Amino acid sequence: MAPSAKTKTYEYEARDKQGNVVKGRMDGPNEAAVASRLMANGGNPLKINEVKTGGLHSDIKIPGLTDKIPLKDIAVMSRQLATMINAGLSLLRSVTILADQTENKALQGILLEVRAEIETGASFSSALAKHPKVFPPLMINMVKAGETGGFLDQTLLSVAKNFEDDVKLRGKIKSAMTYPIVVLVIAIIAATAMLLFIVPIFAEMFATLGGALPGPTQMLVSLSNFLKVGIIPIIIVIAGLWIWWSRIKHKKSVREKVDPWKLKAPVFGKLTQKIAVARFTRNLGSMLHAGVPILQALEIVGETSGNMVVEKASLDIMDSVRRGKSLTGPLSEHAVFPPMVVQMMAVGEDTGALDDMLEKIAEFYDAEVEATTEQLTSLIEPLMILFVGVIVGGMVIAMYLPIFNIFNLIQ
Repeated sequence: MAPSAKTKTYEYEARDKQGNVVKGRMDGPNEAAVASRLMANGGNPLKINEVKTGGLHSDIKIPGLTDKIPLKDIAVMSRQLATMINAGLSLLRSVTILADQTENKALQGILLEVRAEIETGASFSSALAKHPKVFPPLMINMVKAGETGGFLDQTLLSVAKNFEDDVKLRGKIKSAMTYPIVVLVIAIIAATAMLLFIVPIFAEMFATLGGALPGPTQMLVSLSNFLKVGIIPIIIVIAGLWIWWSRIKHKKSVREKVDPWKLKAPVFGKLTQKIAVARFTRNLGSMLHAGVPILQALEIVGETSGNMVVEKASLDIMDSVRRGKSLTGPLSEHAVFPPMVVQMMAVGEDTGALDDMLEKIAEFYDAEVEATTEQLTSLIEPLMILFVGVIVGGMVIAMYLPIFNIFNLIQ
């Protein structure tokens, strides 16, 4: 995130409507913005000084953590803003209230900068566009359409609903993946602890008794000896691979190879497809309903789909529309879109209610994603329990195999 200006804290003295001198603190990009806010609230600024913070009193900022703005916060902001505008408050006043009440410091700073842009005469959409890492292109273009059509409050409600549905969808996916990941991590930690601390004790005891160890036990001891010297390099290699992957996974050349595989992956491929269709139809329906031109909407929906297969399908649809042909014609050529989706979109296109039909498709696939994740969870739970049992139980059996011959070794 690279804001256009840093938010600072200012101490002020101002005279209120009753003539009383009041003091306080306020955040803003500059003194002029703070003075403007004070006057908007009915005050007359007397003194404004920047607060120099440092040492123990300065805020601790961790890049990627303290400056993170979740999509959920953007959804809440959009709904609150729509409510205030619908109630008759001006856009400037609404943004000021949001900046004052939000608990996310990073979002507060961005809203203050947006407010400063609006004060200089910029439109709301252009102010949002200066923060592309915070406000998605979908939101910026829908807000622009709402400003042009004079129904900004309704557009913001659509944005909020879209983001809330997307957050809910992501939550379902995380809930399905959390259990197997946690169990897998616990199994790895348990196996590593046994190899590093328990197996060496048994190995030393067996060595003092002499005799040949059974094959599984010898394999376990060898693995333990390797892990003693290799645990640090293994951790370094895994961390390096993680960092390397996090840097290249968003490159187009990598996504062109990985994204198609995601749709064909066993077990999770169908879930990935349903998520992609739900996101595509929801975003496209929301943008068309807000009045965004269809070509522009298709371009943005393709970029924000999260899958190169869907993005290529969007480009094909754009080419078809430019040539004056059907919107849904190219969809049948892409396997990511089931026949039902193609037919429903074709009906919506013929009847002039494509945005409503897209919303119905998105709702259907949201329910499908929920049902699929529940099925996967019920299937994965016993498999993961069996996996942990095999790993830990196999290691325990391998360690105790020599015990059966221990009396012969003692004699």
